[in-house]
Amino acid sequence: MAPETLSVSEGFENPIGFYDATPTFSWKLPISSMANQQTAYQIVAATDPKLLPDNPDLWNSEKQLSNQSTYINYAGKSLISRQKVYWQIRYWNEEEKQSNWSEVNHFELGLLSNSDWKAKWTGLATASDSIKGRTGVVTHRPQYLRKNFELSSDVVSARLYVTAKGVFDAWLNGKNISDDVMPPGWTPYNKRIETITYDVTSFVASGQNTLSFELAPGWHSGRLGWNKSIWANSKSPKILCQLEILMADGSKETILSDDTWVGTTNGPIRFSEIYDGEIYDANLEIPNWTSNTFDDRNWNTVEVDSIETGVKLEPKRHSNVKQMQILPSQEVIKNSDFSAIFDLKQNMVGVPLLKVPVKKGDTLIIRFAEMLSPDGSFFTENYRSAHSTDYYIASESKTIEWSPKFTFHGFRYVELSGYDTSKVPTKDWVTGLVQYSNFKNQGNFTSSHEKLNQLQSNIIWGLRGNFFDIPTDCPQRDERLGWTGDAQVFAPTSIFNADVHAFWASWLQSLRESQFDNGGIPFVVPDVLKNDKVSSGWGDAAVVIPWEIYYRTGDLEILEENFDMMKNWINFHESETTNYISHMNSFSDWLQPYARENEQKESRFGDTPMNYISTAYFAHVTKLAQQTAEVLGKNKEEQEFKILFSSIQNAFQKEFFDETGRIKNDKGTQTGYLMAIGFGLLSDEMEQKAIPHLLEKIKEADDHLRTGFLGTPLLSKVLDKIGRSDVMFTLLLNETYPSWFYSINQGATTIWERWNSYSKTEGFSKERMNSLNHYAYGAIGQWMYERIAGIAPLEPGYKKIRIAPLVGGGLTSASGSYNSPFGIIKSSWELENEIFKLEITIPPNTKAEVQIPCNKENEVQLDGVSISNNNNIKLIKKTDDIATIEVGCGDYSFTVKMP
Repeated sequence: MAPETLSVSEGFENPIGFYDATPTFSWKLPISSMANQQTAYQIVAATDPKLLPDNPDLWNSEKQLSNQSTYINYAGKSLISRQKVYWQIRYWNEEEKQSNWSEVNHFELGLLSNSDWKAKWTGLATASDSIKGRTGVVTHRPQYLRKNFELSSDVVSARLYVTAKGVFDAWLNGKNISDDVMPPGWTPYNKRIETITYDVTSFVASGQNTLSFELAPGWHSGRLGWNKSIWANSKSPKILCQLEILMADGSKETILSDDTWVGTTNGPIRFSEIYDGEIYDANLEIPNWTSNTFDDRNWNTVEVDSIETGVKLEPKRHSNVKQMQILPSQEVIKNSDFSAIFDLKQNMVGVPLLKVPVKKGDTLIIRFAEMLSPDGSFFTENYRSAHSTDYYIASESKTIEWSPKFTFHGFRYVELSGYDTSKVPTKDWVTGLVQYSNFKNQGNFTSSHEKLNQLQSNIIWGLRGNFFDIPTDCPQRDERLGWTGDAQVFAPTSIFNADVHAFWASWLQSLRESQFDNGGIPFVVPDVLKNDKVSSGWGDAAVVIPWEIYYRTGDLEILEENFDMMKNWINFHESETTNYISHMNSFSDWLQPYARENEQKESRFGDTPMNYISTAYFAHVTKLAQQTAEVLGKNKEEQEFKILFSSIQNAFQKEFFDETGRIKNDKGTQTGYLMAIGFGLLSDEMEQKAIPHLLEKIKEADDHLRTGFLGTPLLSKVLDKIGRSDVMFTLLLNETYPSWFYSINQGATTIWERWNSYSKTEGFSKERMNSLNHYAYGAIGQWMYERIAGIAPLEPGYKKIRIAPLVGGGLTSASGSYNSPFGIIKSSWELENEIFKLEITIPPNTKAEVQIPCNKENEVQLDGVSISNNNNIKLIKKTDDIATIEVGCGDYSFTVKMP
């Protein structure tokens, strides 16, 4: 059987406008008894599929003796912009049997260099209007731009290469060319702007044609980061496009954005900003403005700017935001005689689809909220200065069908007012269009515990709501920024739930581009705060995320691309130390519950000392950099980092711990002990002394957590490491504050920013910084998948898998699955009448170490037969409570009587 699921680089399947001229190749072996393991492969690549497989003119790898089936480096002829490459793969199994060739796959490169662009930045001078928004920032009126052109021959193929300083929607001959949401996305615009390639062959034809754009400020020219306009200043939004057409007669036509275009701001979208919403005046609709027959003689001429040499134009390296799901309203709550509230029963991110009766001249007002106050009133205070309100001005009396286009909202509830009050509101008036970056689901988790399943749902919806082209901290208030600390704690959980390999690789490029000259990493990326400040635990994303993504994908390139950034960050870390003890600024254990007042700048920083956290992270990332250097074969750097880690480790233990294993000066916290043990910062002897103090801190808290953003992800890892998963189950399943289930008991459908963001009895936290859609505390998902369901990598990319489910917390079953680089991994267990049953699936070209709970007396059975009688598996060891077994690919059903 032929290999399947072929992809290039970070999982792209047959992409056009691709970014990588030196791609890697991956495939999966089919599930069959003839393909347990790969022993060799061959890849061929050509400029024409007719040349494959026998006459490849770009690359023939020949037969390579290797079991590697992921991220094979291209080693053929150099590739150039616009080039289309066709490729195939075959493999040999452990019996030296050769597979069939795969289907022919392909990729097509985009415009890889600024020199490929002949167009100019084109648009209207909206900055000269001097319209000021709610906070005094220049507001750019959305633009309508168009260009007529004529073709004298039939079209063979057409590619539209396009980007914007702003966000756009594109039309050809009256047809919308894509369903992308707010392209091209968000990067450090002063360093790089992403470009997109569309295949528009079916949209153009001989004769008259029209290319049209709607253009709005978006991230580039709107306000960001607390009332600033970072990138645009006095510059107006612009479009940059290049329509390249191959004609049937062999000629080529190129339509460029230039000074021959025309435009107007006198269209129906009067205002559109990310934080504040959109205003649509139907009285100003322009019928057929995207068509060939429209008369644009009265439209305005445009202004143009040349392409800057210092800003790279590069193809987008992950998927655009799309409308991914639809959520119908579940309930209508009559708010007053003039307004109604629609409850979707799920906190989401996107826009509403409205089908609402209106009267001519009236204004439909659409407001959004994540929760209602206990008295049922509409609550928007936690949106802060984000107005987050849409307006539709009716031109006639009818039932409209409308959605805002160039904004997005975080909400569960939608309030409508200004509709035709002679009509009774019904649920079909409002539908939620869920928007996030276009990635596939990758893993799932379920258990016998209803609230644990709700927690899993909350984690997934937190991911969906905050992976909106970049990883944001929240999707609803006047922020929505790429906070680095939130990202680094959640990355492992995210990649289990969704195929976000390319998403993270793209954002890491933005991280590299945003690194300060001294090696520091800003709080947020893209850096719209521009304050030149850093924080430990936040900037450490520069090291933590590349390592975590590598370990879960096996993609060496993620380490190679980011190794210099890692080194520069660690050098900066070291510059912020005295005798290896850090004095770096830190947000510390952000939002730790019950923090003691007035001991630090404010209670939200938690009780763990800043220098303690900064030193611990200095050691942690140095150790990760050492591991990275080892993987990359950089022996010199590996030894340097090894020596540096040892020095930090020794200084840390001496500075912060006494001889009894207690943190000095009564500064001990749960997070303090978790970092020391979890990051390996103590000698073996001292670690054993510290463990009782950690458990004591948990007991002092009535068996509840006292951890914030940085400490919480370490709880499960450390308690598991020291053999106290029973304590972790207690913390996980607690119902009262602070706990994960506390928010669920208050109605949470996403992960909250604070452990106590809302209470059914007391309402919202008094803090205005109070998002009900954050993902940081969703990092617990990693333990749920890796230990409760029991699926974890033992080698990078799941080449070797650990199946080690934990039974505890009163659970009677749990299961998970994960679509690894090699195929689907499954683990499902149940406990009934003292019989433990474990069913697993291990994909081809991998092996697994399976840990089954049992005692020495009880025999593990496979398909009803003792494993001692099965030659296809190997018993590695058996302890008082665990049997460890090694298996190859396949499906297995184990049973054992529990002790």
